[in-house]
Amino acid sequence: MMTIFAPMSKTILLTPSQIRQRITRLAWQLYEDNADEKEVVIVGIMSSGNSVALQVADALKAIAPFQVQTGTLRIDKHSQVAGKCDLSLSTQDLEGKVVVIVDDVLNSGKTLMYALKPFLAIDLRKIRIVVLVDRNHRKYPIAADYSGMTLATTLKEHISVEAIEGELTAFIE
Repeated sequence: MMTIFAPMSKTILLTPSQIRQRITRLAWQLYEDNADEKEVVIVGIMSSGNSVALQVADALKAIAPFQVQTGTLRIDKHSQVAGKCDLSLSTQDLEGKVVVIVDDVLNSGKTLMYALKPFLAIDLRKIRIVVLVDRNHRKYPIAADYSGMTLATTLKEHISVEAIEGELTAFIE
């Protein structure tokens, strides 16, 4: 007897409107946490994390009196130990500043652990982590300072954040 498994279907977890609401709330939380700062640097983990980061930066620019700079961090997610992290900003761009690392989904914490690597040799004012969806499946001792949604899922379920016609949508499958 042969068992055939049908592919899992995607279900919308967060609509574009719901994502915009959560990003606005995240921006206000970042503003409150950094009200006395002159500049905050938002760094998005490529690729979906960067899409979220750009929206967080835009929302923060709309409400905060301080400068908001953006950058990207490229990590080889399939070879994180051997691979290097490519940061689009220089050490001088970051020295003495608040850095906010943004990713779309926090699952095991592995990607965010490696995302911290390039910042360890820089004298930062402080570092914060923002994720759109926190799944709470930690294998590594890392936590998001701010999350748009915390969700209990099974290990078999997959969360993705996709840009569809310029709008972010979160799916669970």
